[in-house]
Amino acid sequence: MLLCGPALSAERDRPFIDEAEPQTPESVEDRDTTWKEDSTSLPPWPKDEDLVEFSVDDPSSRFRQFIDGKHIQIGKDGAVRYTLVVESRSGARNVSYEGLRCTPSGALRIYAYGTNGRFVKIDGEWEPIQGRGDDKIHRDLHKLLLCIPRKFEPRPPKGIIRAMRAAVPSEASAGFVTD
Repeated sequence: MLLCGPALSAERDRPFIDEAEPQTPESVEDRDTTWKEDSTSLPPWPKDEDLVEFSVDDPSSRFRQFIDGKHIQIGKDGAVRYTLVVESRSGARNVSYEGLRCTPSGALRIYAYGTNGRFVKIDGEWEPIQGRGDDKIHRDLHKLLLCIPRKFEPRPPKGIIRAMRAAVPSEASAGFVTD
């Protein structure tokens, strides 16, 4: 037993045998990643002349989508807040005031729904966008319109409006120049 003692203690001094090295290099600083949401107040009811239409990558969609371009807000907390209007072919509208975070998987919070020309607050929570099934509207808002791709930060309001006006269905923008 006495002969094995020094060999066992030597093996314990080599961390790659008994325990894994930490994944994060020592040169990377720990940052406080706790996110704190800003307080939010409801915007005025959207006017038709302020609505900016955008298209969703869904050729079978029976709805038109708009955002109130005049009242897009980027909070100090990095969340984009906007009024979304979804209109059916018959002209019926769903109106909601929402927040979207430009995280890698995206996060959505609905603050209020619109009815009879006014907003009604709800106690919505932040939800991951990826977990919302076939919610193409919010997936496209996150990946293509409100956030800068691969940077995980919001576009400025003018950039959001420009991206919405430039959005075309995917089959029309396949990356080739037409003759």
